[in-house]
Amino acid sequence: MITFVPKPHLLESPRGREWPALPATRAAVTPAPPSGADVVIVGAGPAGLAVASALWHHGVRDLVVVDRDGRPCRRFFDRVDLLGQRVLRSPYEHHPGVEGYRDCELLDFARLHWSVLTPVERREIRMAQAGHRSVVPVDVFEAYCAHLAASHHVTERTWRGSVREVLPTTDAVTVRADRFSVTARQVVLCLGEERRPAPDTWWGGGHPPPGVSYWDEPVPGGGKRLAVVGAGLTAAHLLSTGLAQGHEVHWVVREAGERYQCADVNSSFFRPEGRARFDGVSWSDRLELMGRFRRASIMFEFRPMLEAAEAEGRLIVHRGKAITKVRPGVRLHLEDGETVAVDHAVLALGTVPSIGDGLLPDEAVLDRGGWPSLDERTFAYVGAPRVFAVGAAAGMALGPAARNIDGHRVATARVAATVAENLRTGTSPRVATKDVARV
Repeated sequence: MITFVPKPHLLESPRGREWPALPATRAAVTPAPPSGADVVIVGAGPAGLAVASALWHHGVRDLVVVDRDGRPCRRFFDRVDLLGQRVLRSPYEHHPGVEGYRDCELLDFARLHWSVLTPVERREIRMAQAGHRSVVPVDVFEAYCAHLAASHHVTERTWRGSVREVLPTTDAVTVRADRFSVTARQVVLCLGEERRPAPDTWWGGGHPPPGVSYWDEPVPGGGKRLAVVGAGLTAAHLLSTGLAQGHEVHWVVREAGERYQCADVNSSFFRPEGRARFDGVSWSDRLELMGRFRRASIMFEFRPMLEAAEAEGRLIVHRGKAITKVRPGVRLHLEDGETVAVDHAVLALGTVPSIGDGLLPDEAVLDRGGWPSLDERTFAYVGAPRVFAVGAAAGMALGPAARNIDGHRVATARVAATVAENLRTGTSPRVATKDVARV
């Protein structure tokens, strides 16, 4: 069998280009938003941008977006740039644009700016038009997000604030941030994901020992030997950067081998028939599907580079070996008794969804194993019908695709339509009386 492996040069799109843009909308000019609004969106990443844009099409303009960085998608791109990532795994059809309305989609945007693209990037657009897998440059995606934020007036409705509490009542929901509070008729949580911490057994919990950091922290310079722990796309970027900087790189992979694939989720879950696999099935069956079809993997484009580095001895791979202890120095103790001694270790252990615990009362989240109980149709919290989830937190209602940009779009279409209808009719939100997630 012949296996097609794309060349690594697809990973090298330019970053930081100037893009023709709509007249910039002003950022929020007041230090605090109004004390009341129809809708508050918590989080301005790709999911929050998608929800705000969709609500604009539904005519919902009394809107407040609260974000810790105060600018749409800023944290998302800061994380991407920290890794040195140049292209996205998601193809052109996966983007935070609005479904069901005449609006500029990501592929349209890229074609409109053809003159800015490189020959390799133009070829990827032709691949996308032909229905084949394509690679989206981070630069194009950021420019497109800026276009969405400007054309749907999201920037001027975004305020900087760290949300401390989300307090639902029968008639409203109050969002309390560090510098202000807003009471809304409905709230949409677009909280994203946070890094998965290392097991407490590795060093006793808490902050990592000196010489150990997580993937979303800057890697200090100096030292010749670098270890990367993890098996996903983030680990691949860290490995690529370390090799490019001339380090001796050790790669610790708990699995018996690397997994290279186009998407981090089985592609069937991006289609209606795939998402339907979650409809009407038990909680245990959903957990099994999530575990089987959402697993750490690396884009195909990295494979030639990493295999060549291993053959040359610049990359030492420790496959199928879990870590038991991490000691200062830095020494990684593996389960087979081997010790990996390096100058610095970076942990890329994946992420966990932010489900609203710590913000919402426990009786609103109804946490079951790290997932909230949501209405199957609208993604409203069963314990707080005026609060909705878009993004990773909707995973057990929508399926593995909920954590992907295209999953944000699917969830947004449902949530925005429900929120707009509730506002239009003035009725109290209701959730399904029989919720599979609680069975």
